[in-house]
Amino acid sequence: MANSNQNNSKQGNMSREEAGRKGGNKTARKYDEEHFEEIGQKGGETTSDEYSQKHFEEIGQKGGRNSGIGSNSNRSS
Repeated sequence: MANSNQNNSKQGNMSREEAGRKGGNKTARKYDEEHFEEIGQKGGETTSDEYSQKHFEEIGQKGGRNSGIGSNSNRSS
């Protein structure tokens, strides 16, 4: 599959990765920080409405247990 991406580049087509990067950069230039804060807030509220407090407690516990795995190599003392 890697060859097909290389072939597409030679033919003038871009890979999905490149298209996603270009689209993300264009969106970031088009909208300001306040816009992204607003849509993030809306998404958070919708998610909060869809799931119970117990759900968030459970995923919080899972995240806490997993957060130390492999992270020591990136920390400075």
